Amino acid sequence: MAATLGPLGSWQQWRRCLSARDGSRMLLLLLLLGSGQGPQQVGAGQTFEYLKREHSLSKPYQGEAPRPCFLRDWELQVHFKIHGQGKKNLHGDGLAIWYTKDRMQPGPVFGNMDKFVGLGVFVDTYPNEEKQQEAQKRRYSPGVQRVFPYISAMVNNGSLSYDHERDGRPTELGGCTAIVRNLHYDTFLVIRYVKRHLTIMMDIDGKHEWRDCIEVPGVRLPRGYYFGTSSITGDLSDNHDVISLKLFELTVERTPEEEKLHRDVFLPSVDNMKLPEMTAPLPPLSGLALFLIVFFSLVFSVFAIVIGIILYNKWQEQSRKRFY
Repeated sequence: MAATLGPLGSWQQWRRCLSARDGSRMLLLLLLLGSGQGPQQVGAGQTFEYLKREHSLSKPYQGEAPRPCFLRDWELQVHFKIHGQGKKNLHGDGLAIWYTKDRMQPGPVFGNMDKFVGLGVFVDTYPNEEKQQEAQKRRYSPGVQRVFPYISAMVNNGSLSYDHERDGRPTELGGCTAIVRNLHYDTFLVIRYVKRHLTIMMDIDGKHEWRDCIEVPGVRLPRGYYFGTSSITGDLSDNHDVISLKLFELTVERTPEEEKLHRDVFLPSVDNMKLPEMTAPLPPLSGLALFLIVFFSLVFSVFAIVIGIILYNKWQEQSRKRFY
């Protein structure tokens, strides 16, 4: 059963755990604005001196309009826990963190709709493709096989389908193994988007240190999209607990050249990665435009008819002269 995200709520900071136990309970989580925080260590032995302003969680109130995120550079920290009684791959399927154009709609991609527009980060706990290979008595080469649980990322402009049977392999930007089930300490994930550079790191070893997972330059994400989380269990069961989400606005200096390069975009894309183009629907015509099109079409039709009649009369006149 899927667990989906609710709409944004009020200006209150909170932390709450909502579980999807045995595929029967829903995760409802969302973010909003809060207080500030200074620079933090975000990589092994590395400190990024970004000024941060926290945009924190708020309780989702049913029926209140959600608020999109218009931050240019941001960091999302996710405190989560995945646990359950299933052993030896008898659990699944995982959870997802979203930054998408549309609000959550129930669907097959970790509980959300397919062919989404935006960014999806997936914590996948069940190896669908590997199980299919085993059923066909085929084996991966060591360089191709992935070890699960596995974190991957996907950028979509609405034209791509997430291949659930292959665990998203054809469309993933990158990924890493993340042993996150049934741990007795806190597990965290951070998604950072700075100067069109996407970085995903994790703290899953109980050492309070970030470890690199995915790093992709040239990622173009529009502003005004929605953050959210979802999970799904399929035919199996597991608990997917999102304990807190913390969104930070990062203060980043840009040169004049970078300002020109980093202008707002209207569709997600990744440099050097060809996504199928979406044909945008044409805007509806105004009354004046429609009148002008009809008027000039009629004028052209009358003109063509007159020219046709003249040519026909000349042809008839020449035909008569041949008989004299």
